[in-house]
Amino acid sequence: SEGEKNTFQGVCGCCGRCRPRYKRLVDNIFPEDPKDGLVKSDMEKLTFFAVSAPEKLDRIGEYLAERLSRDVVRHRYGYVVIAMEALDQLLMACHSQSIKPFVESFLHMVAKLLESKEPDLQVLGTNSFVKFANIEEDTPSYHRRYDFFVSQFSAMCHSTHEDPETRTRIRIAGIKGLQGVVRKTVNDELQAIIWEPQHMDKLIPSMLFNMQDNDDTDRAGGEENPAALAESCFRELLGRAAYGNMNNAVRPVLVHLDNHRLWDPNEFAVSCFRIIMYSIQAQHSHHVIQQVLNHLDTHSKNTPRVRAGIVQVLLETVAIAAKGSIGPTVLEVFNTLLKHLRMSVDFELGEGSRRNSGTSLSSGRGKENEERIVQNAIIQTIGFFGGNLPDYQRAEVMMFIMGKVPVYGTPCHTLDTGTKRIQTMLLSSLIMVTSGFKCKTMSAGLPAAFLEPLCSISLMEDSELRQLVLEILHNIIDRHDNRAKLRGIRIIPNVAALKIKREKISKQDVVFMKKHGQQLYRHIYLGSKEEDNVQKNFELLFTALALLTIELANEEVVIDLIRLSLALQDMALANEENMPMFICCGIMALVAAYLNFLSQMIANPAFCQHVSKVIELRNMDAPYLLPEHVFREKCVLPESLDREDSGMYFQTTDIADALSGPGYNAERLGVAYVPQVTDEDRLTRRKSFVDTISLQVDILSNSLPDQVQTQEITFETLKKAIDTTGLEEQEREKRRQVMEKFQKAPFEEIAAHCESKANMLHDRLAQIFELTIRPPPSPSGTVTVTSGHTQYQSVPVYEMKFPDLCVY
Repeated sequence: SEGEKNTFQGVCGCCGRCRPRYKRLVDNIFPEDPKDGLVKSDMEKLTFFAVSAPEKLDRIGEYLAERLSRDVVRHRYGYVVIAMEALDQLLMACHSQSIKPFVESFLHMVAKLLESKEPDLQVLGTNSFVKFANIEEDTPSYHRRYDFFVSQFSAMCHSTHEDPETRTRIRIAGIKGLQGVVRKTVNDELQAIIWEPQHMDKLIPSMLFNMQDNDDTDRAGGEENPAALAESCFRELLGRAAYGNMNNAVRPVLVHLDNHRLWDPNEFAVSCFRIIMYSIQAQHSHHVIQQVLNHLDTHSKNTPRVRAGIVQVLLETVAIAAKGSIGPTVLEVFNTLLKHLRMSVDFELGEGSRRNSGTSLSSGRGKENEERIVQNAIIQTIGFFGGNLPDYQRAEVMMFIMGKVPVYGTPCHTLDTGTKRIQTMLLSSLIMVTSGFKCKTMSAGLPAAFLEPLCSISLMEDSELRQLVLEILHNIIDRHDNRAKLRGIRIIPNVAALKIKREKISKQDVVFMKKHGQQLYRHIYLGSKEEDNVQKNFELLFTALALLTIELANEEVVIDLIRLSLALQDMALANEENMPMFICCGIMALVAAYLNFLSQMIANPAFCQHVSKVIELRNMDAPYLLPEHVFREKCVLPESLDREDSGMYFQTTDIADALSGPGYNAERLGVAYVPQVTDEDRLTRRKSFVDTISLQVDILSNSLPDQVQTQEITFETLKKAIDTTGLEEQEREKRRQVMEKFQKAPFEEIAAHCESKANMLHDRLAQIFELTIRPPPSPSGTVTVTSGHTQYQSVPVYEMKFPDLCVY
């Protein structure tokens, strides 16, 4: 038996010597007991052999793969671990051209492990792949593909294993595997296929799924927390995204948020896009903004909360992008937002009409309130975006938004509920955009194309709209942040204590006031006498006058502002339009507060003394003419204002005497301010000449059927009719006033007055010509177009009527 044993050993030894050396070296690294681990001495021999003979690497890989596959099938997992350890060491040691075939065997073995149902083997295979991913290869691989690994690692990221710890291990392994794929492929131009949609649709949702499933208890795990690891991988992927790959990287994020209904609530969506915006290169920001805008268009008919969630995400992206490069999408952003703002208002009004027609009251109000959430989110986004733009772009955005505001004279000139709501929303957006706007010249901040529609809105029959317009003017005019010191309307005892900042008015601003000053005065004058004015309207009017004084007032403008104030006082005293007594007293309080401010700003002692005297008398005898009293809730108002008590009112002669020194043309104070008449008076609700005539005709026609009013003709009535002395005196006085006005009034006011008269005359003549001038009848016929068809109407000669002088 001993001989047989020796013979058997000899045969085996002979066979062992006949086997290739690389197989013998591979076999030697495996111990008899897998618990003993890799035989290090034999592993060093195998490594030396592989480095010395790199052409044998592919065969070593194939043989190791063969052994590993056999061990996996036989569930000999100890030997599997040893085989993978050997492969890892060989990969780290060898960097020759012959490593390419070896890598294929290695990836084949990793795939075998990942396909196994054993979590330990999946984790083992993933760790080996991560080590391989960190190796920088000298030459790119033309044929290697990672489609299987993307799919398998993505599936591991969504593991639903029953054991929580095992599930976490598998998910972490899946995330690390995806991170390895990203590191191995994104820098390789030959592996650009990884950015294609079929791969991004697996990579991105896998990361987001783990970021979304983030419990506070998992935070203690540090790097082993799936959410933190997924976020790190997500940032790394986006940081490596090139210009042409941004759309493919962002689109799966939006799809994931849709599929998991993460727009309401949208905390996770906001955090995702913060990560995106801070991870990508700054010059690619506009790609992300464009994607979110397109997604908002896609969800234009979705629920209000979903749309509000998308808009809030857009706000976050814009807030970050505005600090860097925004790209060419500035006006497109505003155009899309304004479009959705209009749609939201339409939805809100549609819900209101359906609710009024008999649908559920509570559900209708709920949807209406949700639409308000959408609108507020859009306004905040517009304001924040506009507020972070450079001044030249902000001016363009202001013009763009103003072009969207419906004003009188446009097809939307009727002030229905929808138009008013849109106006309110857009003006609120303008307030946000103009906040903090510091224009170097007022002509740049208030160009004619912007100022004219803005002033048109300031004449509308709604106090809230007028308030918004005044706030926009404050934002643009106030270039030294003085508005906070002027809040409220009050008699300021010491203006110097406010420490108001101001600079000398520039030549450009002087030209601006000469060109547009009358327009600003006119709208302040007309806006102050609106019957629905409340305390806030008077406060904003006072602030507007004060800011004009600080920013744009030279000596000529100061005189104009005093004339405007005195005209407001005279209007309240005369009260020809039967304004409520609160409006009259409010105007008087506004004039008192402003003249008190102006007299101290120009530091004229005589002017200050006159104003103080009037205010003191009012405090004693007529406190309702001062802002501290008239705007109280229980202020007692008189039935009418006493015009005889001149001490209660500011006197033109006293102010002119105070300003009679050098610098001021006090003679101009003798010319009463009259607001210029423009086309807006005919376009707005204010009564024009035609309106007045039609009103008189209506009154006469209504009164005729009831009774015919007769007047007894006596000698006295005939005498009064013949006597014309009174008419001659009135005519002389009128001529004197006209001459005085043309001698002392500023040229701009005279030109505006004449231009308005010329425009009215032109309009009247056009109306007359349209009614009277008709083409003469012709036997050859006249061409008429009805319903799109051309017709010829011929008039026979014997039916034509000629003048008598033409008939022989």
